[in-house]
Amino acid sequence: MVYWTDLMLKLIFLIIVGVLALSFFGISLEAIVNSPAGQSNFAYLSHLLTIGWKALVLFIQSLFPHHP
Repeated sequence: MVYWTDLMLKLIFLIIVGVLALSFFGISLEAIVNSPAGQSNFAYLSHLLTIGWKALVLFIQSLFPHHP
């Protein structure tokens, strides 16, 4: 059985390793986030995630219809 704490620790570890790798190659996350292209990409990703979330909610609601 997979425990959520194990998954969370692995995720935190991967994020730290990713940030260290970006730092090693001299890539600034702040510069990426503050650039016009970065902001546009984040806005597009947010839009896609919103659409996907709404579709998932509708799908789950269709599996369990409300009975009056």
